[in-house]
Order: sequence, then C-alpha cells, then structure tokens
Amino acid sequence: MIESDTIKLLRECDSGIKMGVSSIDDSMKYVQSDKLRQLLENSKERHEAVGGRLVSFLHEYSDSGKEPPVMAKVMSKVKTEFKLAIENADSAVAESMIDGCNMGIKSLSRYLNQYQAADENSKDLAKELIGIEESLSAELRPYL
Repeated sequence: MIESDTIKLLRECDSGIKMGVSSIDDSMKYVQSDKLRQLLENSKERHEAVGGRLVSFLHEYSDSGKEPPVMAKVMSKVKTEFKLAIENADSAVAESMIDGCNMGIKSLSRYLNQYQAADENSKDLAKELIGIEESLSAELRPYL
C-alpha cells in the first residue's frame, strides 16, 4: 500500500509540475513587466528543481510519471489567451496564474489526503509544491 500510494502521489505531483511549467511558458509571451517576467521565471525554476527531484523518486519505482490531462492544458491555454485579448496583459496573466495556483493547491491537498500511506519523502515533496503555489499566488496579487 505504501508503494502504491507513493507512486500515485508522485505521479500527481509530476502532472501538476508539468501543468504549472506549461502555464508559465504559455503566459510569458504576454508579460509586459520585467518584474512579473522575473517572478514567473523564478517560479518556473523552482517548479523544475522540484521536478528534477521528483523524477529521481519516480525512477526508484521504475515509473515514468504522468502527463497533465490534455483537456486541462487546452482549457488553460484558451482561457489565458481569451483573457489577454480583452484585458491588460499583466493583470490577466496574474489572474490566470493565480487561478492555476489555486487549482494546484486544491488538487495536491486532495491527493495528500487521498494517498495517506505514501512515504514521507513524497508527502514532503507535495507539501513543498503546495508552498511554491501559495507563494506564487501571493506574489502575483499586486499585478491584479
């Protein structure tokens, strides 16, 4: 049970990281403020650093991870591009990213509760990701 829950939690974290990095990449072309661009680049680096450690954990279990749901990626991209067509770019980017952070926090928290038998390393990694999302959300608020 521990190994099964660990793998499942790590897969969901992997999917979340990939979704977060993809959303940041999709948004970067619309960012006008250098400070906002740097904030997003820093967050992307933090996501990728945790992702590197996560991949190592997954390899220990001979698992290749999980891609984000295609529909979620498409909907995120469409929503961002639509908002940016009608609103101030930095404000729209911030709003879209905050919405994504909130979804990530909710999902990862749910998975932490669902996969309680997961090992402590994977739980700590999920908590670290939640912290990254919470931090990014707070840092984006001045751009709304």
